[in-house]
Amino acid sequence: MQNHFELFHLPQRFALDMQMLDAAYREVQNQVHPDKFASAPDAERRVAMQWATRANEAYQTLKNPFRRAAYLCELHGVDLETESNTAMPREFLVQQMEWREALDEARDSGDLDALEDLADQLQATVKRQLVRIGGYLEGDDYENAAQGVRQLMFLEKFGNEVARVVDRLAD
Repeated sequence: MQNHFELFHLPQRFALDMQMLDAAYREVQNQVHPDKFASAPDAERRVAMQWATRANEAYQTLKNPFRRAAYLCELHGVDLETESNTAMPREFLVQQMEWREALDEARDSGDLDALEDLADQLQATVKRQLVRIGGYLEGDDYENAAQGVRQLMFLEKFGNEVARVVDRLAD
């Protein structure tokens, strides 16, 4: 079975040209779109639907840098161990604790400016982390890339928490 990169005839790497991905996705969708098979036998319609679903899943995975990095790790046999491996570098954990304290203080005081500053810090950290992960992946260092992806999962979860607090306070 083709992997997502092969499906779209793209190089198997972290750095992707998003316009090429979009064009390749549209091309695959044009070939397998269920509407083209409306009058085809049931079996052909099911196969077309399966291919369209697979193309959508592949596109969503490759479009998102976080999911693309995780997928590349998995393709190279590195299990992200998201459920069992929660070990993080000390400096990452210290940063998490500082951000949690800042979130608690901003929530308790209703300080939207502090929350926006925290969200900006988090966004900048995510960008730096994606660059770091990209470097690991380009260097075929999938173990360190996987560690970076696990850290991104923590950052994403915390970012969602910050967004919920902002939404509550903004209402």
